[in-house]
Amino acid sequence: MKYNERIREIREDHSMTQQKVADLLHIGQRTYADYESGKTRIPIDNIMILAKFYDVSMDYITGASSIKTRFPKK
Repeated sequence: MKYNERIREIREDHSMTQQKVADLLHIGQRTYADYESGKTRIPIDNIMILAKFYDVSMDYITGASSIKTRFPKK
């Protein structure tokens, strides 16, 4: 699964709107919509914010792994 499909799936699983996630990332809703559509690449720092927020690994968000593991704690 591609990361843009994964971030949409995770967002919908958490019943979040694009606007709420965009607010979390301090970006516009249109920019976030472009991330989900694959039109714009999501910056790594935003992937990290989403991974922490959703408590899933960055590997899972990026599609490198299909196993949903928790975000590593220090």
